[in-house]
Amino acid sequence: MGKTKRDVSGLMARRLQAAALFAKGMTQAEVARRLGVSRTSAMKWYDAWKSKGTRGLQLAEHFGRPTKTTDADLARIEAALLKGPAAHGWTTEIWTLPRIAKVVEETVGVRYHPGHVWRILRKLGWSLQRPTTKARERNEAAITHFKTREWARVKKTPDRAGPSSSSTKPGFPKGR
Repeated sequence: MGKTKRDVSGLMARRLQAAALFAKGMTQAEVARRLGVSRTSAMKWYDAWKSKGTRGLQLAEHFGRPTKTTDADLARIEAALLKGPAAHGWTTEIWTLPRIAKVVEETVGVRYHPGHVWRILRKLGWSLQRPTTKARERNEAAITHFKTREWARVKKTPDRAGPSSSSTKPGFPKGR
């Protein structure tokens, strides 16, 4: 279900190991090689260690932007979604991302772009589902009639009697 959580204790241990190596006089490049990190990380760690000691290497508690929804919000969103699309005024029983985004906004007051609604759905353990059957409203007789009678009439095809391209119209020389 999405990304794995970061190993905060492992990251902190590696930073403290870097501090110990810097204290022994190792270069940033040597520390990066030994710990398997980029030179940029080693350089940032060195600068933090040099200016604030090991306190400068402390990690932030949270990574990335804070979420807009709480666990209670997620429970309310899921309850609203489980009622189905019809309960929210749609005539078909299919959830789309724009529909879900609207329900989220109406339920908890947080606006999400439809393309980002997947973050909420993943947190809820939901996945993409496709209908296994054809639409109940499907009219096979009308489809067959259209394919056999109407399609030939509306299909765009060049007129067989006339020229097939602009280069073969009267007044234009043929192939040079």
